[in-house]
Amino acid sequence: MNPLAPPAFEDKVCAAADLRQRVSALPRPLVFTNGCFDILHRGHVTYLAQARALGASLVVGVNSDESVRRLGKGGDRPVNVLADRMAVLAALACVDLVVPFEEDTPLNLILSCRPDVLVKGGDWPVAAIVGAEQVIAWGGTVHSIPFLFERSTTATLARIRQAS
Repeated sequence: MNPLAPPAFEDKVCAAADLRQRVSALPRPLVFTNGCFDILHRGHVTYLAQARALGASLVVGVNSDESVRRLGKGGDRPVNVLADRMAVLAALACVDLVVPFEEDTPLNLILSCRPDVLVKGGDWPVAAIVGAEQVIAWGGTVHSIPFLFERSTTATLARIRQAS
């Protein structure tokens, strides 16, 4: 093993243009989810493990830095740049592929990879999940996974700022 070579998990990071080809090599059923994943916390990793348990592989769409800013999470967000957020997600055993998106929603990624299962966190009603209509139309399922741990990057940052 070459200690100067990039870690193997970096191979799980995929350009949006390569998504369809990369997904074709993954076992089905394919699960798709997305988010900012700015400061990865217990809520995130629990949710991702639960999402992965719904299929044979998990693809995670990650908002670009500009996309995060457009979500209105605060002028100093994201805290971590896209490349770092994707690398941390790719290092998780439950994640098979990580792909960025520039748009406000991951709809183009969903249409490209055609997941069998679409998942969001419990704060998203199924009817409001982007891509739900399309996934259901091609025979897939859509899930809103209830939170086991109430955590958020926004709340974490608020605690840090209060301690300063």
